[in-house]
Amino acid sequence: MALPKRMKFGSFLGPFHRVGENPTLAIDRDLELVEWMDTLGYDEVWVGEHHSAGWEIISSPEVFIAAAAMRTKYIKLGTGVVSLPYHHPLMVANRMVQIDHMSHGRALFGVGPGALPGDAYMMGIPHETQRERMDESLTTIMRLFTETEPISVKTDWFELNEGMLQLRPLQQPYMPIAVASVQSPAGVTLAGKHGAAVLTITVPRDPSAGPSDLQGLWAIAEESAAEHGKEVNRDDWRLVLPVHVAESKKEALDDIRMGSARYLKEYSEGTNGRKSVFDGPLDKVVDNMSESGSWFVGTPDDIIDGINRLQEQSGGFGGFLVQTVDWTSREKMLKSYELFARYVMPQFQGTVASTFASNQWATERQETLVAGRVRAIDRAKKVYADRKA
Repeated sequence: MALPKRMKFGSFLGPFHRVGENPTLAIDRDLELVEWMDTLGYDEVWVGEHHSAGWEIISSPEVFIAAAAMRTKYIKLGTGVVSLPYHHPLMVANRMVQIDHMSHGRALFGVGPGALPGDAYMMGIPHETQRERMDESLTTIMRLFTETEPISVKTDWFELNEGMLQLRPLQQPYMPIAVASVQSPAGVTLAGKHGAAVLTITVPRDPSAGPSDLQGLWAIAEESAAEHGKEVNRDDWRLVLPVHVAESKKEALDDIRMGSARYLKEYSEGTNGRKSVFDGPLDKVVDNMSESGSWFVGTPDDIIDGINRLQEQSGGFGGFLVQTVDWTSREKMLKSYELFARYVMPQFQGTVASTFASNQWATERQETLVAGRVRAIDRAKKVYADRKA
């Protein structure tokens, strides 16, 4: 298993905000976090689309990204993800191309079938059709991105008559594309079909289902790519996991002890009906989820160890995204992202190898170097004394 020379790091921003707080201020904090990540040197952020259940309150990642693009300089901004069955493909393609231009080429295009069952239900979309519709939509969008002649497509849920884009993508031939994949093979199969990247939420929305079969999912992606004459690259595979970092393990656990329990019990289980993953007291939820590896909670060294374990479990990946959960104070959230950037990211991006090597070089030659410095000082003193004599 070979690590990438420079792993990509970022956030998978659902976001998750507890019901009952001011949603305007919650979205403001999300934008503030993206600005902070831009300052800290994170590579990317992926913003979700959800329409029900009250916790994940961004309904249009494109609108959020447009605002974030005006506040940032370097970080890439992705949809994480556009739920393709909810939209006409021409509209999705047009919005993504516009974002690509407005962000000056920083757009990333993440797609999926739609995660929350309530969303599809409200729109009258049969749940069993969502993955097939995702495939039909992305195939059409790829044609719109790459073909210059008008195209016509007719399915049982959308019709495109001589469709073409009036703006071409700024990034050529188009912005990077990633397909969400958690448990079913549909996402990785579609990624392989188009040679796209993969976004994998390492612990599915239903934690009781256990962790994703990472190596199995990647094998399906490679098989699908081979069938369609495409290639998939492990360096473009992003894994997603909730993370909180602090100066000590105890501090990290205590920071999110009740907030994380409310997220799991009130939202994942209480709202969405997932089976209980832990039947103990609320104040022990975070300990259980951390010990099982479902969440990475601890010091920078703990997080480094966790990412290395994921590399072993998956066979290798090229990007790690923090699944952002609003489970502690604003100050502690921002501090967690800072500690991650200062001490975790450099270990996987090659930026501290040379400083370690330089330090080791100097340490090993300490006696010789110090002796030379002493001789130089002694000589300077002697020269001065001789001049005064």
